Amino acid sequence: MLKISGALPKTIAAIRIATSVFFLLFGQYKIFGPEFTHGGFQQYLQSFIQNSAVSFYQPVLNNLVLPHAVFFGYLVGVLELFVGVSLLLGIWVRPASVLGALHMVSLTLATWWGPGPGMPVWRYFGSELDHLPMLFLFVIFYVADAGQEWGLDGRNRIPGIGTRSPR
Repeated sequence: MLKISGALPKTIAAIRIATSVFFLLFGQYKIFGPEFTHGGFQQYLQSFIQNSAVSFYQPVLNNLVLPHAVFFGYLVGVLELFVGVSLLLGIWVRPASVLGALHMVSLTLATWWGPGPGMPVWRYFGSELDHLPMLFLFVIFYVADAGQEWGLDGRNRIPGIGTRSPR
């Protein structure tokens, strides 16, 4: 595998750690505060279903997630905490990046039509500026195996197992 050198691995590691702070804040709020899981999440879901979710995703939200909103509210919080801890410590960064990317795709599908029907296409992309950049970061973290630099993924590798040889 091609080894990336220079300042790029350290830059990606710094961005990985900075991104972790967002997910730690989001996750802890959802897990430790009752506002989100016991009421707030249901309100978000109802708004997504009625106003902004893409048509094929509305039944998923309405028939699967909404009836079990408290469970899924906690699940979202646990997912965000896992992603935050993983990115912070640089451990299991690739699996966390896959989960984070799927979470961002889910949020994008739930909020795509937010600007309303018949708007110019740039408005839809513009309204997703809080989801799409995070999606792209998760792709970068996955491809760069971002836990290798300043992370536990880069420690204690057995030669021949894993993605890179020890440094």
